[in-house]
Amino acid sequence: EHEDEWPLAEILSVKDISGKKLYYVHYIDFNKRLDEWVTPDRLDIKKLQFPKKEAKTPMKNGLPGSRPSSPERDVVRESILYPVALDVETTLPQVSGKNIQYIIHSCFQVCMLFRPHRLHVLMFHTILSDSTLWSQDSQDSSDGIPSAPRMTGSLVSDRSHDDIVTRMKNIDCIELGRHRLKPWYFSPYPQELTSLPILYLCEFCLKYLKSLKCLQRHLTKCNLRHPPGNEIYRKGTISFFEIDGRKNKAYSQNLCLLAKCFLDHKTLYYDTDPFLFYVMTEYDSKGFHIVGYFSKEKESTEDYNVACILTLPPYQRRGYGKLLIEFSYELSKVEGKTGTPEKPLSDLGLLSYRSYWSQTILEILMDLKSENGERPQITINEISEITSVKKEDVISTLQYLNLINYYKGQYILTLSEDIVEGHERAMQKRHLRIDPKCLHFTPKDWSKRGKW
Repeated sequence: EHEDEWPLAEILSVKDISGKKLYYVHYIDFNKRLDEWVTPDRLDIKKLQFPKKEAKTPMKNGLPGSRPSSPERDVVRESILYPVALDVETTLPQVSGKNIQYIIHSCFQVCMLFRPHRLHVLMFHTILSDSTLWSQDSQDSSDGIPSAPRMTGSLVSDRSHDDIVTRMKNIDCIELGRHRLKPWYFSPYPQELTSLPILYLCEFCLKYLKSLKCLQRHLTKCNLRHPPGNEIYRKGTISFFEIDGRKNKAYSQNLCLLAKCFLDHKTLYYDTDPFLFYVMTEYDSKGFHIVGYFSKEKESTEDYNVACILTLPPYQRRGYGKLLIEFSYELSKVEGKTGTPEKPLSDLGLLSYRSYWSQTILEILMDLKSENGERPQITINEISEITSVKKEDVISTLQYLNLINYYKGQYILTLSEDIVEGHERAMQKRHLRIDPKCLHFTPKDWSKRGKW
């Protein structure tokens, strides 16, 4: 066995099902969507890394210094550290008065296998007092005052409540139409639904139900066969619907709950009023089935044309992600603006955007015609105006592709044969494109409206 090659993992929680223990693990340096419950025979005690307590900055007037503490690595105050040899028979201490039997704090790292081989575990666990475990505001801000979340984006980037609960997937399986989805991340569905083997969703109104019987009863009363908004684009079987977060609040909130299962870098808030949701669907005889969506602020002070964007897993790697991105820029063109997605982007989101920007910019550069035998010329601003891609994104893409060179006192763009051939191959595979003639969209001036 190659013990040195085993990746590290943190044990975040333990549960006992019919006398059998399961451990919830996060693989260090891997995305959280790979987190899983494992049996004791997948854990190893031959190697152990003890949690490291970071040096704190000096305290001023009893308040922490300027460096924010890391909730994932700091040892919690009032906790006692005990080394424990853990095997199948070990029972971890109960927390009095709570419905959680096993608790292991997130600061532990154990060596473990990525493969289902038989192993054992030696690890640290922390016994926490009730007050430290359940106080969520203890690390909200560096000055001791709970900080207000950043209210931009229907799913907001805010890690102040990145606690042990939200780090763990809480839904096992979602049935949405003809698909069963395995969620990647935590989503704040009602607590009573998290113990169900399958959570059922109506694929048209996205209402969540606890059983197949409830779903069947709901379908006899649900009249929707498409998202509850205006259809603003249709070509072939692909349609886009525009949904106002104020007029269709229940649908918008249900959409955010579903999206949170597959987006980790955002925290969900329920005020959907300031947002528009653009849902992409695929049509068949049974109705318009959701493929993906993006949301955008009605008024963005930072030129964001996308707040959150998601292609549902059954439709990924089929060109739908780029189609969503292309559609967001078509809307920006109609609005006469340049746009950029709200940061931070997820790992998969960044790959999709970088690929879209590269293909879009290369398409323009390769279509340039030389005049009077001279090299064709174009400015960054012109590329930005043609594509509606924000200037900063154009520059970062050109740098990423390594196209900008400085030659005889001026910047020139150099396209190598490899770049050209790679672009042509990629464009041959890209069958799905937005047809601007099929878009029926009139932008509203939201700033002139007293209320949305």
